[in-house]
Amino acid sequence: MRTITLDKTDKKILAFLQADGRMTNAELAQRVNLSASACLRRVQNLETAKVISGYVALVAQEAVGRPTNVFVEVTLKSQSEESLRTFEGAARACPEIMECYLMSGDADYLIRVVAANSEDYERIHRQHLTVLPGVARIRSSFALRAVSKKTALDF
Repeated sequence: MRTITLDKTDKKILAFLQADGRMTNAELAQRVNLSASACLRRVQNLETAKVISGYVALVAQEAVGRPTNVFVEVTLKSQSEESLRTFEGAARACPEIMECYLMSGDADYLIRVVAANSEDYERIHRQHLTVLPGVARIRSSFALRAVSKKTALDF
């Protein structure tokens, strides 16, 4: 993916949309001092360039009964391309895995799992994590509380 240069107006557009993705184009245009058509063109250009990768509603984990974050380090038996590809496909298919990163260092992957509580995590561990293909070792750490959690990049 190539990096594009953002001017001040692009950065303002991104800041406003990160704060409120449901903002109308007319409201956004007014806030960044552009006509509605010029603003829409810029937003579309940012989408086409994949600077804006999508729009989502952020759901509060606590409100839907999944307040627990567990960070899981996974080490595979093999780091062959096939092993990595197979593991990653299975990890994507697990609904409780919210994030999965290929890592450098001791563990091959770092995963964030959401759970209702420790008993629910035990179920996820037993039914999903231990049966992921190629797993040699799993090490889990429960987050006690979130100190900082951001969804917006600063410009």
